[in-house]
Amino acid sequence: MTSEHVSVERRDSVLIVHLDDGKANALSPSIIAAIGAALDTAESDDTIGALVLHGREGKFCAGFDLSIMRSGDLAAMSSLVSDGGDLVSRLYGSPVPIVAACTGHALAAGALVLLGCDVRVGADVDCKIGLNEVAIGMVLPTWALSIAVERLSRRHLQLAVATARVTDGAGAVDVGFLDEVVAVDNVLDTAILRATELAALSARAYAGTVRALRGELLARMADEIASDRRLGTVPTV
Repeated sequence: MTSEHVSVERRDSVLIVHLDDGKANALSPSIIAAIGAALDTAESDDTIGALVLHGREGKFCAGFDLSIMRSGDLAAMSSLVSDGGDLVSRLYGSPVPIVAACTGHALAAGALVLLGCDVRVGADVDCKIGLNEVAIGMVLPTWALSIAVERLSRRHLQLAVATARVTDGAGAVDVGFLDEVVAVDNVLDTAILRATELAALSARAYAGTVRALRGELLARMADEIASDRRLGTVPTV
């Protein structure tokens, strides 16, 4: 599966996935499928040691596709959110290290994608990063709460989730959405450097450690996503 908004390139042992829809880089079914196809490639090729997920200028990902989320089609809305959950879970459970090159805004589903990546390099710019669902009248799906609890700082968890507080790039490091920020022009190069460092790890040891360290959470998220699909759950009040 390919998408006109997703392109892929290879630099030595690193596969780079560029997201650019010319707008907010929203997660649509085609973009989710294209990222999944890139993961298929990375996970099936022993010469690929890590994957970088790179946003467009100023925007990493601003959430789910609003044309679907505002369509009133409850089945389509539920399916998109569950597909997003599968993507985040797959990123977090991948046997290949995943590095985010966060070029700017990362809201809602975009922030959840950051939580699914191993290492998150962000731009030190005035942008908005966070889970703003409560501010727009939505309740986070259970799977999203599960990974937020896992990865966000305990000091910031209530403010970041229950009160929908968003922050800039530098603040996102303290909250737990990012691991480091660099000058905006250096985001991709730094992410590739971090990915290259991760690619040098033992692939077998990394994959085994991910299974042991994250398996319980991933199993719980899978159950939560499956329940949402079965019930047709839509994350709204």
